[in-house]
Amino acid sequence: MGILVEYSEKKRQLEALKAELQQLENSEDLKKELEFKTQLEKLLEKYTKTAADAFKVLSEIDPSIATGGAKKAAKPASSGRTRALMVYKNPHTGEVVKTRGGNTKTLKEWREKYGADKVDSWKEKA
Repeated sequence: MGILVEYSEKKRQLEALKAELQQLENSEDLKKELEFKTQLEKLLEKYTKTAADAFKVLSEIDPSIATGGAKKAAKPASSGRTRALMVYKNPHTGEVVKTRGGNTKTLKEWREKYGADKVDSWKEKA
């Protein structure tokens, strides 16, 4: 009986898709887009150009096309600058921490124990 249920479900899905397709085919928006596509293909043929050629021209007009639009803008290239090295020396233990981020486990522990302002005062010139 399982295959009969599956068959019935697929048949129902097919009918629903046919109805959606019919609705799309009657849509004025689809008709306009199909007309645009046809005219574009004729234009490319007239000038013996490919879709890739058209893409290059459109990319020059609107550079966001080449990068996938504003939604998919490429990440900006890093400037190559690294953070400055910060050196902290605990006067109680003599322990030294060198970091570029300032959020190390040791610094967190010191901040909890001695207070953030106090630990920040331990920063030395790198």
